[in-house]
Amino acid sequence: MDIINYGIIGCGMMGQEHLRNIALLDGARVAAIFEPDEIMSNAAKAIAPNARLCASIDELLAFADLDCLLVASPNHCHVDALEQIAETNPLPLLMEKPLYTDPVDIARVEAIAASYPSPIWVAMEYRYMPPIHVLIEQVQRATGGVKMLTIREHRFPFLPKVGDWNRFNRNTGGTLVEKCCHFFDLMRLILGSDPIRISASAGQEVNHLDETYDGQTPDIWDTGYVMADFANGARAMLELCMYAEGSKYQEEISAVGPAGKIEAFVPGPGRFWPTHLGAPPVAQVIVSPRSPKGPQAVDIPVDPTILDAGDHNGSTFYQHVRFLDLVRTGGTPEVTLADGAWAVRMGLAAQEAAKSHAVVAQI
Repeated sequence: MDIINYGIIGCGMMGQEHLRNIALLDGARVAAIFEPDEIMSNAAKAIAPNARLCASIDELLAFADLDCLLVASPNHCHVDALEQIAETNPLPLLMEKPLYTDPVDIARVEAIAASYPSPIWVAMEYRYMPPIHVLIEQVQRATGGVKMLTIREHRFPFLPKVGDWNRFNRNTGGTLVEKCCHFFDLMRLILGSDPIRISASAGQEVNHLDETYDGQTPDIWDTGYVMADFANGARAMLELCMYAEGSKYQEEISAVGPAGKIEAFVPGPGRFWPTHLGAPPVAQVIVSPRSPKGPQAVDIPVDPTILDAGDHNGSTFYQHVRFLDLVRTGGTPEVTLADGAWAVRMGLAAQEAAKSHAVVAQI
């Protein structure tokens, strides 16, 4: 395989970010696209002018020259697309998060996982943000074994999407699934353990309260705290605020253990940074040993071309580099269907804990 041909299902905002990043890869191109919205389809064609626009998923899956697939459709469409791919043309697949949104769909996912003949990689881009990647690599040495993990995301509200699908929990799975599955995935990865209890307090406090769509007011949350206890004794906390776009950093991760602390600071999308403040901030990692005391800070810059290709600190590009290698050489995905399912299970448990004001232990 000299050139890897992608087929892409769904080219809204996130799908177009994938298109821009695939264009930066050596030995890869987008060969076919299915996007039912005319405006988004035209935008995708402008980014990938040589790609064939398909009228249906079936037409795309019948395209003869595809080597791999990417699903970036709205959340509630993921499992249907996964089943159709599995039945029709089960190529290596990069599956956008969340893997599913309704608890009953886990059985459908597990049935596919049992027989799918090619690798399926769940797109947990945040693993591949350069500062977070450095934290993951250095966390055991810096902490001596993590006992406390804190993830904070202070960011902008949900952006408009096609048909306003992301304004309603029935489509997204809920904010703690849609937005926070990334962070629950990071918790399991960094701690090397699975959760046994989750508690949460969350709700809709500021955003979208004055919006209506077909007479319905959005019900997505914009505020939340989640606490999780893990089987290895570690504890983790998530703090989410989606009306804090004035922050210097969008994501802040802190891991602490008996040897010290390591922190990662990730700026938000450069396109949202106020131009009168000059250049956007650069990501940073800080290691703070207990002895000898003295924080050690390192900037983690990202190639500006890669930064400009998306809103996720370069992570979409670096994820594609690894996925492309998997397509070429085979092996096991770094983010498996089991990882994707765990992230959703934690999000659903957090949603339930916040609604019921009770600790959830059935995860």
